[in-house]
Amino acid sequence: MEHQHQHQQARHWIGGEWADSETPGSPSTNPATGETIGSYTDGDQAVAESAIQAAVHAFEHSEWRDNAMHRATALHRLADAYEARTDDLIDTLCLENGKLRGQAAYEVHFIPRALRFAAGLALQSFGRVTEAKPGQQTMAIRQPVGVAGIITPWNSPAYLSVRSLAPALAAGCAAVVKMPAQAAQTARVMSEILAGVEELPRGLVNVFIESGSAGASHLVSSPQVPTISYTGSTAVGRVILANAAASLKRVGAELGGKTPHLIFADADFDAALDTVVQSVTVFAGQFCMTGSRILVQDEIADRFLEALAHRLDQVRPGPASDPDSQIGPMIDKASVARVDALVEKAITAGAKPLVRGGPATEPALAEGAFYRPTLLEVGDSALPIVQQEVFGPVQVAQRFSTEEEAVALANATEFGLSACVWTRDSDRPLRVARRLDAGLISVNSWANLAVETEEGGWKSSGLGRLGGVASLDDFTEYKQITQNYG
Repeated sequence: MEHQHQHQQARHWIGGEWADSETPGSPSTNPATGETIGSYTDGDQAVAESAIQAAVHAFEHSEWRDNAMHRATALHRLADAYEARTDDLIDTLCLENGKLRGQAAYEVHFIPRALRFAAGLALQSFGRVTEAKPGQQTMAIRQPVGVAGIITPWNSPAYLSVRSLAPALAAGCAAVVKMPAQAAQTARVMSEILAGVEELPRGLVNVFIESGSAGASHLVSSPQVPTISYTGSTAVGRVILANAAASLKRVGAELGGKTPHLIFADADFDAALDTVVQSVTVFAGQFCMTGSRILVQDEIADRFLEALAHRLDQVRPGPASDPDSQIGPMIDKASVARVDALVEKAITAGAKPLVRGGPATEPALAEGAFYRPTLLEVGDSALPIVQQEVFGPVQVAQRFSTEEEAVALANATEFGLSACVWTRDSDRPLRVARRLDAGLISVNSWANLAVETEEGGWKSSGLGRLGGVASLDDFTEYKQITQNYG
């Protein structure tokens, strides 16, 4: 069980070898208890540079970029290796990331699926051939851009690292993966898995752990890293894009979200209620697609919000080790304090607390970073609590009367990552979905992720797509080759 992973040292994996850096070991902690569960070697610019050089060497001196069948085979082997370590990954996420066991398993199950889909993509990077004029043939081919810099967030680190890595490898790139310090033990398991796949050339994939940003910044500024794949906050995404502009570097970015549930009067009431509760308790609301906005039609608003408030008030916080836990901890106590301050500020500004929630104070939970779900009703979309990504278990409710008003409310933030439409009307879902400014629309469901189709954000929720055939776009370049033969 979870204790198997305690007190292990996480190190960087660079050039096919375990590596330390100048910075001494720092503690990995369990956010449910505050206990030290291991340690990690902290990275910096020098570590990032050594990882870049290893990746450049592997890209230039191995057959990886030229042998698509080898890439496909290696990606399948990597999927096998991840499957063999499923329980270790789940245990580590429960212990280090605070996820409840079912939620950790949900994250991990995407990994082999993404790798196997990418194995197919490796064999599908076709170009085009045309006869531009008589006696002249023009080809457009796709080639890997080189080294991909992958900057991973802490909230779903096992899958989100692979979500970018899989298409990068399928395209023929080498990679440097920056893992956050809060996921150091997850990075250790990832590196152990990579180390066991003989089909991956030495140095092709390099992983370093970092609590700060110097190494990640170096990936963005390095002329030897032509593409960046970043998942994280919109604020940091803007910094990365601004810094990458100097070298016209390609950046794929999946950023923040403010997912609305549009709940129409004809919705399946119980199904919507169950899912809305799940959408704020999963990962303790630390998810880019957290269902943070509840838009409910007037006819059912009183009944729905009363039922939702009752359900949220009954949610039981606790660690992954307790099977009765219904919401795990936030990543740390600083996040608890940050979220509580946002809620308090919103109440002062006029938001009505239907469920106040807040930090869990009972003795059994006091050492952990637990936050009880909060539900606020507002009448003004301009309030910061509506406009900002809270990244915690907080929902904001608003009422609407018409379909047009629902769409307008849903679109009234800078974010556009995902949205949910709840209705039994057979025509409304498509009609509404086409008018919502969001990259992923779930009908009578929430966060229906599929690695086989394109995923990403509109507006301030990002650039580029991961998943689907478009996931190759950030990692390949087109080249036109024209030859006269007449």
